[in-house]
Amino acid sequence: MGPSPSYVACKYPITQRYPRFLAQQLQTTLASNPRNPFHLFPSPIFFTKHFRIPLSDILFPIEFARMVIIKKEYEFLKEIGLGSVNLGGYVNGEWKASGPVISTVNPSNNQKVAEVKEVSIEDYEAGLRACSEAAKTWMSVPAPKRGEIVRQIGDAFRAKLDYLGRLVSLEMGKILPEGIGEVQEVIDMCDYAVGLSRQLNGSIIPSERPNHMMFEVWNPLGIVGVITAFNFPCAVLGWNACLALVCGNCVVWKGAPTTPLVTIAVTKLVAEVLEKNNLPGAIFTSFCGGAEIGQAIAKDTRIPLVSFTGSSKVGLKVQQTVSERFGKSLLELSGNNAIVVMDDADIGLAVRSILFAAVGTTGQRCTTCRRLGGKILTGGSVIESAGNFVQPTIVEISPSASVVKEELFAPVLYVMKIRSLEEAIHLNNSVPQGLSSSIFTRRPEAIFKWIGPRGSDCGIVNVNIPTNGAEIGGAFGGEKATGGGREAGSDSWKQYMRRSTWTNLRSHKIKAVIIIGISFFAFLFYFLFCNILVASFETYMLLRQTLKCDARKAANSMTPSQQPTTPPQLDFRHRSVVPAEDLRGEGRTRFVVELGPRA
Repeated sequence: MGPSPSYVACKYPITQRYPRFLAQQLQTTLASNPRNPFHLFPSPIFFTKHFRIPLSDILFPIEFARMVIIKKEYEFLKEIGLGSVNLGGYVNGEWKASGPVISTVNPSNNQKVAEVKEVSIEDYEAGLRACSEAAKTWMSVPAPKRGEIVRQIGDAFRAKLDYLGRLVSLEMGKILPEGIGEVQEVIDMCDYAVGLSRQLNGSIIPSERPNHMMFEVWNPLGIVGVITAFNFPCAVLGWNACLALVCGNCVVWKGAPTTPLVTIAVTKLVAEVLEKNNLPGAIFTSFCGGAEIGQAIAKDTRIPLVSFTGSSKVGLKVQQTVSERFGKSLLELSGNNAIVVMDDADIGLAVRSILFAAVGTTGQRCTTCRRLGGKILTGGSVIESAGNFVQPTIVEISPSASVVKEELFAPVLYVMKIRSLEEAIHLNNSVPQGLSSSIFTRRPEAIFKWIGPRGSDCGIVNVNIPTNGAEIGGAFGGEKATGGGREAGSDSWKQYMRRSTWTNLRSHKIKAVIIIGISFFAFLFYFLFCNILVASFETYMLLRQTLKCDARKAANSMTPSQQPTTPPQLDFRHRSVVPAEDLRGEGRTRFVVELGPRA
């Protein structure tokens, strides 16, 4: 990644006397106090006093060496194909980008990790042209074969699980176990999609018409656009891309602007699998870019389905733009999730669940718990540090406060008291969002009311578990301002395909049609045969009549002495065929055969 101490010595000759010493001191200090080692490092005066090095000569080398040693923490990035400068567009099987250069930072200390060159609109257009052509190839591949490609993608993720998990943690800011867990979710989605590739079944529907049958046939859409958010920079891509690919669609992915390295690293793994199988690279196209790329995807009529994850405000604009061109949108938007703790709840279980639900993923999950029935007040301050940290905060507040109706993407939990289950359900349903909800109780009647038609109006309705941590086997998504989209399991795959209803005659009627067809050809053959037979018979009779006439004429023209005592013998070896009149006026072509007597 960064230059080694020996390279520093070559580039900065004044440091030749002490680069090794600097590196050793910095490494020792970093190992003893990795969070903030440099307040323990000897001051520049130490070097001027003991090594007689001018102060002006030592300040810059110390700072440069500090950057070199810190970047050693990022050396794992080369294991997933990343460098200090990266191209942010995978277009038609090649890495290219002609847009601005941005820096991606570690949110825990705001230090630059690497640079990424974003794509331009011209790069986007080139990518979509290639993707449109690749779609013709990919949708023709049998679904189980497409599943095999996705299986190989899952294996590629398995091989780089730890590296990718560290990258997610580094660039997004979540803890390492959650970073690794997010990558594992993509692997799980690949496994799920492989099995699904053999189960993209249609339905057989009884028809109201006699001797008819209806079928449902599912076909690919062509291209699916996926726009993901920073909080789950690769998991949401997995939810969408794994299903889209096995369903026969190409994928166009725009990752979050703040996590471009994840976008590039994931794309490199997918690209290697496609290349290994001699498939067009444009089957999977990815872009690192700003809002203009997202707007282009939303407006592009070549993309029948756009999956967007983000805020309700931006999601509404995406939906309107896609709808104006009669496209389909799959929206995963804001959540404002409540946990109801009833008086009979297991408090220990509830507290552990609320803690994870409220502060897991730094409080930046769409399923993060933000509303609770209880009263604990704490937090509310920014933590002074080089990074971006706040104290987890619990606020007692009125349910009618306007701020309660909004999604606050931070570890802030609003606490409200309830008097009954009915009031809890009312408060849960009173916000515009409808993603996830949970209740802690031991009473069966409360559970069944909570999950019933007059209970929670959310897409995820949990009992005695947190609001977050959804499994891939079920459809993930919510109602109301959350967008109504469904991703991952259950029958979510149907959103990535188009449905055709096919009506036809039943099988025995088809057989009857075949029999009728065969009978028709048999009748035609019989008709032609009979005509040929009749024509042959008429020719025979005409020939016979002609021969008789010729025989009489020859007999009448002879004198009695010339007449033979035996009938003349006709020599069939000497004959001629001449046209005759159409005696019947039927437009038929007739011939008269003239035969002479044997010499």
